[in-house]
Amino acid sequence: MSDMDLIDDADFPAEDGDEGEATSILLSDPDITVIELQAVAEAMQAPRLSSGPLAEAFEAEFAGYLGRKYAVAVPSGTLGLLYALKAYGVGPGDEVICSPYSFRETVHAVSLSGARPVFADIDYWAGTLVPDKVVAKITEKTKAIVAGNTNGHPAPWTAFQDLARAHRLPLIEDSTEAIGSRYKGGLVGSFGDTAVFDFSQPFPIVCGEGGMVVTDDIDVAVALRRFRSHRLDERSSVVVSMSAPYQGAMSDVTAALGLTQLRRLEEILEQRRTVEHLYLKYVQSFEGIKDPFIGPDVTEVNWFLYVVHLGTRFSKSSRDAIVDDLKVEKVESAAYSAPLHLQRHYFDLGYRRGDFLVTEKVADRAIALPFHTHLAEGEIEFIVATMKDASINVGAGAAIY
Repeated sequence: MSDMDLIDDADFPAEDGDEGEATSILLSDPDITVIELQAVAEAMQAPRLSSGPLAEAFEAEFAGYLGRKYAVAVPSGTLGLLYALKAYGVGPGDEVICSPYSFRETVHAVSLSGARPVFADIDYWAGTLVPDKVVAKITEKTKAIVAGNTNGHPAPWTAFQDLARAHRLPLIEDSTEAIGSRYKGGLVGSFGDTAVFDFSQPFPIVCGEGGMVVTDDIDVAVALRRFRSHRLDERSSVVVSMSAPYQGAMSDVTAALGLTQLRRLEEILEQRRTVEHLYLKYVQSFEGIKDPFIGPDVTEVNWFLYVVHLGTRFSKSSRDAIVDDLKVEKVESAAYSAPLHLQRHYFDLGYRRGDFLVTEKVADRAIALPFHTHLAEGEIEFIVATMKDASINVGAGAAIY
């Protein structure tokens, strides 16, 4: 899961202008230190490079970090969710309720399973699915609910847990964007029957590509491993097993990087929080935008990206013009985002503009700004000042919401 609609490689120029000069301020930049380099070098010199003891150690430490019983390392969040859906028996003819304002590749797993993605609208402030709107989408074909912690903000998990129990549906927690965030004191990833994480860029833990699925259900854990790959002691066998695995495991080289980043996670998140506070210092002087929202039951938010929500007097085209002006000043940013139901794959399923008005309103007026541990205060000040100047050029509105 290397890109998503919220952050699509096509939206981010590797070069700027005719001169081919690299963008000066990057949207994301992994926090890689000599510790990670040493860990990968040691893994490269081991007699086993494919999935082995380091992948198992990563699984054990990740499960321990969340307080879950089982963790299964996977190549991406997409495959992690696909394995989870398969573990719950989801397939052709089934429906899975999910958000149209989410990581594109994660939701793609629903289609890959053969099921139909059924979208429900989001909360305007938090960006997460609304339980009451999910209830309205449940039918006899519904086989699972996938709710996410959008841009790091936890969903209302107590309500979702009650809803899932009442309808006897598995609740899958999409925590790809929110590692380290807390709801009612508990870490995200600990609320769903199963939860999925991703370790591709620009997440805090970056393995290049990779992911993790966690659960407390031993039957689900066994199924996840069965769909992921054959065990090492089965690889020499020519006997057909009970299922055909996707052979999608995590290599020990990738696990070495992920394990080291996991051990540095609090350090990385603290540095990102410092960048967030610096942004807030300068963004507060920007009239006509919506302040970052934190729900009443949310204990802590670790933002995935620094997203600025423009006022309602801005149009989608004026938002795009601001992104273009930032590009001219060699600042990488992104329109956040093109809602899933308006993308071709889902458009072909019958979805149309106007189906999810809150999602469209939020998506049309949001900009993702550079957000990583290497940003200096002067760069943040320049980014915000450039955006403010650009907003004047397109006609900033005083209306905030």
